[in-house]
Amino acid sequence: MALLNVNFFSDALGMSTSMNVILPEYVPGDESKYPVLYLLHGMSDDQNAWCRFTSIERYARERGIAVVMPTTALGWYTDMYYGYDYFTFISSELPKIVRNFFPRISDKREDTFVAGLSMGGYGALKCALCAPETFAAAGCLSGALDVNSLYKEWSENENMKGYCEDVFGPRRKLKTSGNDLFYEAEKLAASDLPKPKIFTWCGKQDFLYKDNRRAVRKLTSLGYDVTPTWSDGDHQWKYWDEHIQNVLDWMGFERKGAK
Repeated sequence: MALLNVNFFSDALGMSTSMNVILPEYVPGDESKYPVLYLLHGMSDDQNAWCRFTSIERYARERGIAVVMPTTALGWYTDMYYGYDYFTFISSELPKIVRNFFPRISDKREDTFVAGLSMGGYGALKCALCAPETFAAAGCLSGALDVNSLYKEWSENENMKGYCEDVFGPRRKLKTSGNDLFYEAEKLAASDLPKPKIFTWCGKQDFLYKDNRRAVRKLTSLGYDVTPTWSDGDHQWKYWDEHIQNVLDWMGFERKGAK
């Protein structure tokens, strides 16, 4: 396996950015392509967090998969109302860049997955619901999934209100902004586009637990294939390190042994 730090220019963002990529070693004579997991960071993190605080490189090596960990700063994986087009970058531009840089990574939908924690859990589910032609499944750990609830909380905090509006836009326009996952789930359910499979985990002591329960009920009522899991735990890395392994198993990445 190789762990690569890749610095590159993004047309969608209009600036240079970076990602970490875990890439399986090429085996002569094996021309198969690698499945890929786009693994998204949380609000206080960057592209290095998953490698620093979990054993994701070892988990990827055991399964022979590529993992792409981009940075999106505090953009919430949205095309910000005032700011950068992070959703366009993550959902559309980045997969094309990755496939051009690393042609052994599969370009098939059935080989392309997305997962994340907290803010990244929101981003993962947004990618799956709003770009279902690209992502086959999403894994969400402790996801901040109910933007309406989040917006209400932040609007009552003078230090966060302006930031919230910069990211998501005016609250009166939130439903149709492309950032309300409940509304986007309804739109996709009513369409003929492919529907992603969804895995969620949230700890029962997590401050986002009720929001995750609400999101699972909504997705299930709309007919999505959802695998919800719950256990004791709060909002910290020791649980995400444990449960990202469950996400990989659920996605069908079988352990092949270290090489």
